[in-house]
Amino acid sequence: MNRRDFLKFASIAAGVLAAPQGARAAIDAPGLKEGEVFSRDKLLDYARNLAKAPYQAPDATLPSSLQNLDYEQYVSIRFRPDRGIWSQDHRGFVIEPLHRGFIYAAPVDLFTVEDGRVLIVPYEPAMFDFGKIAAPPPDSKLGFSGFRLKAPIDMPNRLDDFAIFQGASYFRAIAKNQVYGAAARGLAINTGEASGEEFPSFRAFWIERPPQNAENLVVHVLLDSEAATGAFRLTLHPGEITTIDVETTIFPRAKIEHVGIAPLNSMFLFGSNDRKGADDVRVAVHASSGLQMLSGGGEWIWRPLQNPETLQISAFVDKTPRGFGLLQRGRDPADYEDSRHRYEMQPSVWITPKGDWGEGTIQLVEIPTDQEIHDNIIAYWRPKDALEAGKDYSFAYRTNWCSTPPDRPPMTLVRATRIGALGSKRRMFVIDFEGDLFANADNLNGVTPEITVNPGKLSDVSLTLETERRIGRLSFGLDPSSETYSEMRAVLVKDGKPVSETWLYRWTP
Repeated sequence: MNRRDFLKFASIAAGVLAAPQGARAAIDAPGLKEGEVFSRDKLLDYARNLAKAPYQAPDATLPSSLQNLDYEQYVSIRFRPDRGIWSQDHRGFVIEPLHRGFIYAAPVDLFTVEDGRVLIVPYEPAMFDFGKIAAPPPDSKLGFSGFRLKAPIDMPNRLDDFAIFQGASYFRAIAKNQVYGAAARGLAINTGEASGEEFPSFRAFWIERPPQNAENLVVHVLLDSEAATGAFRLTLHPGEITTIDVETTIFPRAKIEHVGIAPLNSMFLFGSNDRKGADDVRVAVHASSGLQMLSGGGEWIWRPLQNPETLQISAFVDKTPRGFGLLQRGRDPADYEDSRHRYEMQPSVWITPKGDWGEGTIQLVEIPTDQEIHDNIIAYWRPKDALEAGKDYSFAYRTNWCSTPPDRPPMTLVRATRIGALGSKRRMFVIDFEGDLFANADNLNGVTPEITVNPGKLSDVSLTLETERRIGRLSFGLDPSSETYSEMRAVLVKDGKPVSETWLYRWTP
């Protein structure tokens, strides 16, 4: 992990992971302790009963030598590869615990499940190389802040990172030949609310020992927060597309009006559609370029991301959504000109819901930022109805970490969005659609753009063709008058049917 990636997630964790001293230090889960037979039903029962009790934060007390570490010091604490769990067993997966320290103060409990029984992963300072930092005494019981998972994802005879669990309920994954970028969370509560967001935390993990040369790994997780508890079952499969199948049951402690299911986090500093304040030699700086949605009615929607001047919250009403995700569409290094962070190699994350999620909205939150270390983009499913205390709510979905999602629009896609001045007050919008439709000029016969802007006035509509690049370029002008925003929609239609995905955008000054 490079410095930018670390600080990006550290900025999220700061203020989230701290807890009152003297609070509960470890999970006391009947039926889920050392030597006991593990079952998901036991975890569900424990989470259900835990929700009936007042919330107790984990004890985040650390020795000053670890609490006062700076970034360079913390990342110098390295796990010893020969101490990896299952590193000598040829099981296809290795677990490497992560040390507590810096802003990662809260402990998590790590267990494995072997032959059906729970085994604790004991903390030992000897598991780590502390570099120039004084190692804790051998009998220290400091515990872990999370863990990383390794598998032969890039080369058959080499174990490489493919997933990390650390900080609140955050986890990240990558596919073959990728680098870390966007992240997922277990649960989001009150995101974007003036009262402040609540960050639930993964408190304990039970990781099933896989058979030799396994392709899947099962991780059970307990989530806890002031407002809710939860039991998760994650099935991870690394590969060309790394998938994590999520089964979660949430138990509210209190009524939750604003909950986010399958939340995703990413970063957008600037790109072709939004370069305000970008005094930078790079072409673009973002971990995701847009929000893709497949509605319950079958409409494919593309909403380019932006770095707004003020907090922007968009809600896309839907029923039984079929998919959504934060995608990184530019896969050419020239799209970014950043050989250090390799944004073209960062994953798209696509959520495939399982079952009927009912009515609600796909929520997009765009937060102003002036630094790329901050995740300023959040997307999630918000159910229409509040979650009531004393009840349980189950959701299942797949997260796909990939270059191109397995679900693709069977039509032309938005390749780029650009915005510029058109006179003194008006704005010019240029949308490049890409696909086989534009390989021949005759294909454009009967293709018409449907554009709406509200509020504002539409002008200067034009659709041109670049056959060599298979690009159809739609341009139009917007006169916002004195308005401070405009919601826009554009789609290419032929014979009354869409031949492109639907482009949505919110313009703000």
